[in-house]
Amino acid sequence: MEHENCIGESDDWYTPPFIFDALGCRFDLDPCSPGASHWVPADRVFTKSDDGLSQDWGQSFVWMNPPFGGRESHVPWLEKFLSHANGIGLCRAYTSAGWFHDVAIKAESLLFPRGKTKFIRPDGSVGKAPGGGVVLLGMGSKANDALRKSKLGWFVKNKQR
Repeated sequence: MEHENCIGESDDWYTPPFIFDALGCRFDLDPCSPGASHWVPADRVFTKSDDGLSQDWGQSFVWMNPPFGGRESHVPWLEKFLSHANGIGLCRAYTSAGWFHDVAIKAESLLFPRGKTKFIRPDGSVGKAPGGGVVLLGMGSKANDALRKSKLGWFVKNKQR
């Protein structure tokens, strides 16, 4: 997850474990994983060297926190996630950005967590709160139910779909 004070420095910002605790589900695949020993509850992972964007995700229930290292580098990941249509994805809640209106709002459901999520750095330290919030995107009934039940924040079922 990209923080405003380090755009371009690193795209390694890990989702904090409390998000997975609140979701209460296990994923088949994390296509953007830092490695198999990471705390994301996923049975299978693709790391940076595997290039998860080019891999076949099959019918997997996916957790996706895409790399955010370059300007809009996350958009192809979001497009693939939405066309895959089975899982939960995370992105910046940049509601004024063109990519948000072109891509993110196509999710079946959106959950806007309360406050600003503090992500974990590769060394295990907790980063400062980013300049903006995040949104969790749901695709498929399992994902939508998990987001709705999580009590992480404001859940919106997308009625425009």
